[in-house]
Amino acid sequence: MENIKDLDVSKGMKISELLGQMGNTGFQATNLAKGVSVIETMQDEKVTVYLAFTANMVASGLRSVFAKLCEKKMVDVIVTTGGAIEHDFIRSFKPYLMGDFNMDDSELNKKSMNRIGNIIVPTDRYVLLEEKIQPLFAKMYEKNKLTTPSELARELGKLTTDKKSFLYWAAKNDIPIFSPGITDSAIGLQTYFFKQDHPDFGIDVTGDMKSLADITLNAEKTGGIILGGGISKHHVLGANLVREGLDYAVYITTSQPWDGSLSGARTNEAISWGKIKKKANHVTIDGDASILFPLLISEFL
Repeated sequence: MENIKDLDVSKGMKISELLGQMGNTGFQATNLAKGVSVIETMQDEKVTVYLAFTANMVASGLRSVFAKLCEKKMVDVIVTTGGAIEHDFIRSFKPYLMGDFNMDDSELNKKSMNRIGNIIVPTDRYVLLEEKIQPLFAKMYEKNKLTTPSELARELGKLTTDKKSFLYWAAKNDIPIFSPGITDSAIGLQTYFFKQDHPDFGIDVTGDMKSLADITLNAEKTGGIILGGGISKHHVLGANLVREGLDYAVYITTSQPWDGSLSGARTNEAISWGKIKKKANHVTIDGDASILFPLLISEFL
């Protein structure tokens, strides 16, 4: 065992200098330092990198970090929710607002304001989404009555020029975005509206399964950077089951494992399922991704 070392923190020090000391700090600082090491190895080796995150993170300032990873081609696959796609697209045209966790939600409702923690989304943002996406649906319908989540995400990316958008950079750099639960979102509601006049239109989530499987099976090694839980997390893990698991994995989560939820499951639990390899290099970092992920990834941007 190595000795615990006291941090030497000083004004003006670089983030990399602070992270470099954290390996022997203890608690989550040590796990954060290990996460940096795992991602560094993933970058050095020929690893197909899957980035998974949840919708709430895209409502926050993390959105531009995801965009930069796509711009620099540091990730090969994105797996996320329909809500993440809609937040990114809407924010390409109109901003979200800074609020407070303790605002009066009844008053917000009267003012057509929607709260995500301490982030406020005015309802007119969803009017904007409708105005943009309904003509896109019509265009896509003329081409093919069925589309896939990845194709829809690509087309939405082509509609924006916002360089803080991960949709924009993913479309530009041909990074596929898979969203197996896309209808659980405002995009799903807009699909319902469109189908009233076009009942044979649909988003086929199974249409992306072969593309994701092909990427996974043809990869030399695979690594997952998984923020939060839910369907985004599980879809990455499930896809890698066909190749006996991820070779590398970094989780950031605020959920706990005691209720048996997937969101709170640690990396070692996935080993029992064959979703992460027994000899994989992996770590779970407990904490808020809006704080930890910029620190974790700053070394590489």
